[in-house]
Amino acid sequence: MPASHTRIVERVLTRLKLKQLRLLVAVGKHRNILNAARELNVSQPAATKMIKDLELDFEVLLFERTNRGVVPTPYGEALIRHGKLIFAQVSNAAQELDDLNEGNSGRVVIGTLLAASSHLLPRAIDTVLKARPNVAIKVVEGTNEVLMPALRSGEIDLVVGRLSTHRHRSELVQEKLFDERIVALVGKNHPLTQKMTHSFEDLKPYGWILPPVETSLRRQIDQFFVNQDQYLPPLALESVSYLTNRSLLQARDFIGLMPAHVITQDVENGTLRRLNWNVPFGDGPVGVSYRQDSTLSPTGVAFLDALRLAAETL
Repeated sequence: MPASHTRIVERVLTRLKLKQLRLLVAVGKHRNILNAARELNVSQPAATKMIKDLELDFEVLLFERTNRGVVPTPYGEALIRHGKLIFAQVSNAAQELDDLNEGNSGRVVIGTLLAASSHLLPRAIDTVLKARPNVAIKVVEGTNEVLMPALRSGEIDLVVGRLSTHRHRSELVQEKLFDERIVALVGKNHPLTQKMTHSFEDLKPYGWILPPVETSLRRQIDQFFVNQDQYLPPLALESVSYLTNRSLLQARDFIGLMPAHVITQDVENGTLRRLNWNVPFGDGPVGVSYRQDSTLSPTGVAFLDALRLAAETL
């Protein structure tokens, strides 16, 4: 280990205060030392000195003054990220102590994307609850753009769903559980149900329910539409809510694109109909993501094992 690294670590361990980290995070949020100081109820000179002390201890410049305010340097961004993680871990520790005090055997926060929400995640939750009936489980639904930052900052323990692109892989472990196919589906009374097979030409006159523009699946869909002579749907809605999409497909002549496992039950009971069109995009791995620089709690490990077991049964 370099001598400079050892020197900085020893200095920080003896001098660093959580209030300094809170200020650091607040300055990163407000891009303004005065507003950050007000949030922490300290004077601006005191806040400025706390930042200077941090810069001296870590031997780097943390912020630069620009016409856009006080902007974190790459060193500042890195320290802010680690500061958020420290506070998330403190919050998780306090929550776990509260859970234990109330008779719960641990706590885990799971982020989920659509591909995991209908079968994989419920089966894993059922497995965990059978072994740990008092465990506290929190499920947060969203897109990768929302869930991955929360995972990196420690607010979420695991994210389950279609594995994200390389933009999110830094500092994260991504474990594939199974491969998923995207299928096209409609309501049971849609005109397309009168045909046995379908081509893209058959689908073009109808409106589409599409995933948000920030998702990798949407980018693939848009590229496919471009390649089909710059096709523009007559009507397009964006939604990641399965309940909303399900109701819209039943009520109107939309076409939806969803992971095959998600719609299995509704197709089997006749609520929705799967089109006989081989979707030429969207196939990809479904799995679980978690931080590689952090040890999962015993409950987190149990949930990870339950996900692996559930994936084997799909």
